[in-house]
Formats: sequence, structure tokens, C-alpha cells
Amino acid sequence: MENKPKLTFWQIWNMSFGFLGIQFGWGLQMANMSPIYKYLGADESSLPYLWLAGPLTGLLIQPIVGAMSDRTWTRLGRRRPFFLVGAILASTCLILMPNSSAVWMAAGLLWIMDASINITMEPFRAFVGDKLPEDQRTLGFVMQSFFIGIGSTLANALPYILTWLGVVGIMKSGIPYSTLIAFIVGAVAFLSAVLWTVFTTDEFPPDDIESFRKRNAEGSIVSNIAKEIADAFREMPTTMKQLAIVQFFTWFALPFMWQFYGLTVARHVFGAADDHSELFKQGTEWGGVCFAVYNLVCFLVAFGIPPLAEKIGRKGVHIICLSCGGFGLISTYFATGPYFLWIGMLGIGIAWASILSMPYVILAGAIKPERMGVYMGVFNLFIVIPQVVQSFLTPQIYKGLLGNNPLNAVMLGGVSMIIAAFSVMIVKDVGAAKVTPSAGGGH
Repeated sequence: MENKPKLTFWQIWNMSFGFLGIQFGWGLQMANMSPIYKYLGADESSLPYLWLAGPLTGLLIQPIVGAMSDRTWTRLGRRRPFFLVGAILASTCLILMPNSSAVWMAAGLLWIMDASINITMEPFRAFVGDKLPEDQRTLGFVMQSFFIGIGSTLANALPYILTWLGVVGIMKSGIPYSTLIAFIVGAVAFLSAVLWTVFTTDEFPPDDIESFRKRNAEGSIVSNIAKEIADAFREMPTTMKQLAIVQFFTWFALPFMWQFYGLTVARHVFGAADDHSELFKQGTEWGGVCFAVYNLVCFLVAFGIPPLAEKIGRKGVHIICLSCGGFGLISTYFATGPYFLWIGMLGIGIAWASILSMPYVILAGAIKPERMGVYMGVFNLFIVIPQVVQSFLTPQIYKGLLGNNPLNAVMLGGVSMIIAAFSVMIVKDVGAAKVTPSAGGGH
């Protein structure tokens, strides 16, 4: 649909609300999987291997789901069937995860859960391009950042809050009951938030539904999807290639934080020497609180991004935000107490709000609307490939270059994010010229 009507603020709110649930699932995973693996007896240097589920499932699933959703039209629309199926599967895995009795079981569930979350998430990115005109897309992606911030904040803080409320004790596996309850709450939140979007937001049908069906009937589903993905790579816009460099250094940095920040807090701030000690539990829970802080900052600053982007440009905003994140991670080295860590989390929260919006806004302005799904899926490769590289590289350098020290891993992540900030300068934001002065909600 070429001339899309402007949506109201609350219409954009409803179409983005499902991201609260999606990020509740991601947030629980990011803050708790390394401690869960450690409780189950995993070796610290092997943690990146155990985290491979996310990037590898994204690598395989998102381009396929993107191409499939471009070619789908049902009573629920184009993207919403994928929202629903992924949410049901992911919620089931969230309930099962803290009941894992061995590392292999937790790792297997993580693969299924990440595949399911990816099925839900990829079409949400294309949803913004489908529904919103160019001058509302910044608001659309920022609204997703807002809900990502809320969902992550609640997910990251929940085990700590439950402990504070008196939930104590551990299961036979060593996993705390507070973690078990948090994952069950997360499953309910995930499914409920996605259902809200499914039932409150409609979709635009293809402009020529008969032509759409005829095109999809030609050839097999597999060959059509393979051709669609191959054509997307061959015809990739220059802006997308430039953004790939930015995304590489950004998403090479983030896994160092997710995998090693909680361990860094436990070891270097709380002084835990034993992975099964009370100090280790307190430190990793405080790491979750720190993640809640950066996600709180994310949704507090999210709506400040569109007006700032109007003044200094979308590239300028992203450069500043990524720099804040890089220096935020590096500041962990100077932490002298638990609350000092929040200074660094302020920078990470600012970066996170931009990471979740600006690259997608810039990309959406450079690609054809009818190929929004497949290009958003292909773009995800530039998120997952650096995570795969990080997962295979880190075990090789952890005991040597990084000195078997999780703090050094976090610091390396900070350096990579600063490199990402500098690389934004090479990106050409071709869609910026199409933006009208106001990006607010329509009526």
C-alpha cells in the first residue's frame, strides 16, 4: 500500500505492545541463562558455545520467516499468524526452562525457545514498514524500543524482587525458586502481550490480491523462498551494506555483556569466590537489577529520540548513543560498589534505545515496501553473524588474552561498541530526505 494513512499514537501503541512480551522472554534469558548454566555445572569458558542458540536460530529462521510472511495472507493477515505461533511455543519453553535438570536440557530448550522468539519477532519489524508512512517510522520503531525497555526491566528485576518479597530456597538442580517463578510469569506476559497486538491491530491486504495469489502459486514454496532470499542478497541496497558494518561491531559487543556481566558483578563487586555461594547468588541477581536499570533508561529515553533525530539527524543520534554504550561498558572497570554500576548502565540504556530503532528506521527508508519482510529477515543476519563469531572466538581467547576474567570480556565489548559508533559515519541515510518535519501520531 503506497499511500498509508497516518496512525494515532494509540494505534501505534497497540501494534507495538507485543514487543513487551517478546522482550520479557529475551530479558529473562539474557539475565539468567549464564547463572542457570553455572548452577547446572557448565564450564565458564564454554558459556559462549551454550549461548549459540540465539544467533544460529536467528541466522536460519529470520530470513525464511521474513520471506514466508511476505508471501502470506490469511484471515489473521500477513504477519500476525507468525506472531501467534511463535508466542505459544516460546511461552511453553519459558515454563520448562527453569525445570532443567542438566546442561544439555537447558541448552536444548534454549534452542527451541530462541527459534520460537525469532518466529515472533522478525515479522514485528516488518510490521512497522507495512503499517506506517516514512515520517512515522521513527516513532514506530521507537515505540518498539519503549516496550522492549519495559519488558526487559520487569524481566531483569523480577528474580531480585521475588527474593526481596521472601521467595527463598532452591530446587534440586540448584536453580533458585525465584528464577522458576520469574520464568512462569514471563511465559504468561509473553503470550498475553502478543495476543493484545494480534486482536487489536489489523493489516493492509495486498493491493492486488489476485495477482498476489497467482505469483505465490508459481513454483514450490521452498524454491520461491530461496529465490526471494537470493534476490534480496543480490539486489541489496548500498545503505544496507553500510549498516552491516555498524551492526557487526554493535552485536559483537553485546554478547560480552549478556554472557559475562552478571559473573563480573558477582566476582569483582560482591567478591564471590564460589559459584554456589550466597555472594554469587546475590551478585548475579544484582547483575539482573543492573540490566533492569539499562532497560529502564531505554524506555525513559526512547521518546526523546525522534525529536533529537529531527535536530541532528538519525545518524548523529546513533553515533552519540553507541558511544554512550561503549563507555558505559568500559566504566565497569572502575566500579567500587554495586550502585556505581548504574552509571555504566545509564550509557548502555541510551545505546540500547537507539540500537533497537535507528538502524531499522534507516534501513526501512532504503528498501521497497513489498520486500520489507525478507529484507528485515536478511538484515537480521548482520545481527546474528557477529554473535556467532563472538561465540566461537571467545572460548579461544578467554583463558589467554582475556586472562580468564569476565571483567576483561565486558571491557572488550565496550571497545567494540565504540568502533561501531565511528562506523556509523560511512552510512548514507537515503530515507531521511523523505521525512516531513513532524513524525508524530496522526488522527
